[in-house]
Amino acid sequence: MIFRRFSVQFTILSIALDAGLTVIALMAAVAIRPSLSTHPFLRPLPDIDLPLLVYLLVPFLWIAIFLFTSVYDPKRTYKAIDEFQNVTRSISVAALSFAGLLYFTFRDISRWLFIIFFLLDIFLLVGWRVLTRIAFRLGTIPSSRRRVIIVGAGELGHRVAQIIGEYIWSDLQLVGFLDDEHKGPIGDLPILGSFDKIRSVVEKERIEEVIIALPYRAYESLNQITTNLLTLPVQVRIVPDYLNLAICRATIEDFGGLPMINLRAPAFSHYQHLIKRAFDLIAGSILVIFFLPLMALIAVAIKLDSSGPIIFKQRRFGENGCLFTMYKFRSMVADAEGRHRDVIQYDEEGQVIHKVLDDPRVTRVGRFVRRTSLDELPQLFNVLKGDMSLVGPRPELPWLVEQYELWQRKRFSVPQGITGWWQINGRSDQPMHLNTELDLFYIQNYSIMLDVYILWKTVGAVLRKKGAF
Repeated sequence: MIFRRFSVQFTILSIALDAGLTVIALMAAVAIRPSLSTHPFLRPLPDIDLPLLVYLLVPFLWIAIFLFTSVYDPKRTYKAIDEFQNVTRSISVAALSFAGLLYFTFRDISRWLFIIFFLLDIFLLVGWRVLTRIAFRLGTIPSSRRRVIIVGAGELGHRVAQIIGEYIWSDLQLVGFLDDEHKGPIGDLPILGSFDKIRSVVEKERIEEVIIALPYRAYESLNQITTNLLTLPVQVRIVPDYLNLAICRATIEDFGGLPMINLRAPAFSHYQHLIKRAFDLIAGSILVIFFLPLMALIAVAIKLDSSGPIIFKQRRFGENGCLFTMYKFRSMVADAEGRHRDVIQYDEEGQVIHKVLDDPRVTRVGRFVRRTSLDELPQLFNVLKGDMSLVGPRPELPWLVEQYELWQRKRFSVPQGITGWWQINGRSDQPMHLNTELDLFYIQNYSIMLDVYILWKTVGAVLRKKGAF
């Protein structure tokens, strides 16, 4: 029997396996629980006899929730980690729902029986998927692969070919490219012809999927290509060449029923923003209360040390390039802003060095608060206002932003922070472009646990006084 990894037949088989293995897991748990009665922390139980209704209810409940959570959606199963996470999450939801039903019906079921059933179910349902992936990869399971060609052998076409190559275990078989400009083979894949030969190539090579990955300059050929394929039984997909235009992140959105490409979509989802903001408000409020006496002492020391305001206010670039007023304890002489061009230094590649060692504008108290990073404490009020986050790329000065290359502006796609990934990996002793690369790493790998990790590491970086001056 020949399977396709993403087909109706395989989905039906998956549903049957999930239902059957879940019942087996429940039956195994029922058989195992009485044998554990000898353990001192478990109550002795006789043989357990669950009603037939429970055995009928479980598979229907599991499959209903699996369908609702899109466990069988091919778009959610390309990556193994995504599929395993979704299956585990769905099993947890199903188990909680099952527990709720048992509370109102069969309350006498052992809690340890339920836990054993839950763990066995995860093991079996994730396990058969692992084995299936291995079997498809090794060719143990005969599979019918969909033959694919890519129209366009440029940068975008290469990117699509690379993605298909990463999912070699799936049922996609990349046959080659079509292109008007490139004539020789691309790696191991041939150029099968020019755009006007697409119909004959599809028929000759028995192509089932056509992926159009053309640059914008070649879009005038798009209508002719799609017209030539209208009467052929092939799937046609277009990969829009918007990636090079995206300053932050590009997404496809529905705008009043009209699909549109958003080239400036936030790097964080609405849910991530919500969690991050809640974390900032809770942790920021605690930190303000904790540091308030210390901030009062620093304010008195600054006032006695030199003339000028206690709080230094400066316009900075925040999220999405919006300007805001950032607060710091004043650590320099009052006219420091007018003298900043006198102390700018550059590295060997002509890149601006973010801060300068032995800056003559720094006061005596200022040198101490800068070395200990205590000058940053008033930014906690920026966090409570919503101008900043506890963790994120550093808000930048407007005159420095003017020197940014386009790729560096991606750092403004998220809330700017008091501390961040580059602060714990070098702090002020790195040139601006290296700081930006570290900020982009943070954006691409963001999680709330990463924020907690950065805050913890910031404590160590401040105590070591590494790179702070």
